[in-house]
Amino acid sequence: SSSSAASDVYKRQRIMSTLSYLSISALIALLPVTVQAFRPQTERRILFWCFLAVAVAGCTALTISTFSAGWRTGFAPALWATITATLIIFVPVSAFCREGHKLASGLLPYLIVLGVLAIIWQNQPERPFLSSAPTVWVLLHIGFSLTTYAVLTLAAIAGLSAFIQERSLKTKQQTILTSAFPTLSASEALEARLLGYSAAILIVGLLTGMTIHYLQSGTIFEISHKALLSVLTLLIVLVLLIARKVSGLRGQKAARLALLAYLMLTLAYPGVKFVTDILLA
Repeated sequence: SSSSAASDVYKRQRIMSTLSYLSISALIALLPVTVQAFRPQTERRILFWCFLAVAVAGCTALTISTFSAGWRTGFAPALWATITATLIIFVPVSAFCREGHKLASGLLPYLIVLGVLAIIWQNQPERPFLSSAPTVWVLLHIGFSLTTYAVLTLAAIAGLSAFIQERSLKTKQQTILTSAFPTLSASEALEARLLGYSAAILIVGLLTGMTIHYLQSGTIFEISHKALLSVLTLLIVLVLLIARKVSGLRGQKAARLALLAYLMLTLAYPGVKFVTDILLA
């Protein structure tokens, strides 16, 4: 039994060592496309797509390796899953939305910060994943939650872009970000579309979460920090979408609401994990 325990410890150390190398590789893979995102438009398109493919491949390989033995609940795995989901959602946004690729100027530095935080806390002990609900419902809920967070991340970046571009027009001052970000009209269009998508996906995510809770406890809704913050996020997004339709809310005011919604969802998902797995561990 002692030799078996020693073997298990050795295997775990090897796995953690491999994941550490993959984490550093994934972080490095984000750097070229980040630099490329700030280059002039005429110089960056082909290399941008090549470097973006490398970044997606690196983060996806790490996430698959991390979760190959089952779902992990730690803070670092959650961050890498978020980074990967956001990059994957960013690809079609870049390809099919007007000036969508220009969101990279705000998105990629932010993802690098998340990657650094994930590496710092990658060896933090994790809580076991416990759920008596059918696996398909758990996977659906996790998938919709990650997709919601990824889409709302892009919406928040678009809102930040609109905020910066409107301020630049008022002050008549150009910066590196105003050149790299989408124009004000494109930023507002991206923000509105992505907020609409995030609201729809969040509703489905909340429904799958309620289903899981019902299967576990027989009640539909659990009053918890995550649930309340998620509902508050949905309300803020819906209010913002309605205000855009009714009163034509645009620019910095709309951007503040979008960023507030993103803050609420951040507190609901990685924020709660940080408190429970890092601060209270």
